[in-house]
Amino acid sequence: MKSCFMKICRCVCDVLTLPLMLMQISGLWAPYKRLFPLMAFNITFSYNRKMHKNKRELFRNVAAFASADGTLRLLEIGCGSGANFKFYPDGCTVICTDPNPHFHQYLRRSMDANAHLTYEEVAVVSGENMEEFEDESMDVVVGTLVLCSVQNVPQVLREVRRVLKPGGAFYFLEHVVSDPSTWTYFFQHVLERLWFYLMDGCRITRATWADLEGAGFSQIHLQRVDAPEVTVLIRPHIMGYAIK
Repeated sequence: MKSCFMKICRCVCDVLTLPLMLMQISGLWAPYKRLFPLMAFNITFSYNRKMHKNKRELFRNVAAFASADGTLRLLEIGCGSGANFKFYPDGCTVICTDPNPHFHQYLRRSMDANAHLTYEEVAVVSGENMEEFEDESMDVVVGTLVLCSVQNVPQVLREVRRVLKPGGAFYFLEHVVSDPSTWTYFFQHVLERLWFYLMDGCRITRATWADLEGAGFSQIHLQRVDAPEVTVLIRPHIMGYAIK
């Protein structure tokens, strides 16, 4: 019964979002890509405050994956405005990618505020195609709140494994679909399309842990957490790291 009701509600919501779909197809939604980075930049402060403890725990052992000479090359995919920079160890070299160039002005602010890092490159590329980076060239790859927005999660993870050195680590923090028995699951599916347009292609019904498990990493250290004080639609999270 609940499943049928959910499908009906989703259908109604999808019909109501048809104007947004038509705006995207016609190109009228394109200016929103300029506005979204500003919104994301402001949200970052609140999210980092609420998730500070989780992020500090997540990145506590990043330095352990440094190369034998002590250097640490870290590639962050979908870096946005640089919300993770303050959690990275002193002296590591950060390479950034994001497909939306309108994040750059906010990214520069984070770079200026985190002078303990060395910044090598900011590339406007998608996670599915990072061919400008050589095979086995990175000690660590980071992706937080990014696998929800990419077009092809398995392809992104293949690229991550390609650029990682043997024994390197991929750190992740992602919101995921909730348990089917919950009302969170219900609202995630009903409001999925509206959220997709308003949050620049973000999908709230992905079981990202399954993609990680099938990506061919030698080890996966994963834990489930509920993000405190975050909107119910994206409260269920997974975090951890996977070793090549």
